[in-house]
Amino acid sequence: MIAAKFLVGGKVQGVWFRASTCELAQGLGLRGHARNLPDGRVEVLAVGEAAAIDALDAWLQQGPPLAEVRSVRRDPASPDEAGNDFAIG
Repeated sequence: MIAAKFLVGGKVQGVWFRASTCELAQGLGLRGHARNLPDGRVEVLAVGEAAAIDALDAWLQQGPPLAEVRSVRRDPASPDEAGNDFAIG
């Protein structure tokens, strides 16, 4: 079990990014959250199996159809930061 925090920049708010991320993450069996940040980025915290987090990472590089992802930063995180499921914050 590993944890990663992603900061996704670009046109990622108001384009169903968090909802799409949540749906994918739940399907991958991840727990954590996707939430908007005041600076226009989306923060994604994911905890789960390494392969599932890598799959989420690959998807975050493009996001849903209306998004325009310009940057994705991935950093290690603490599994304790996540709740029991994946939620939109």
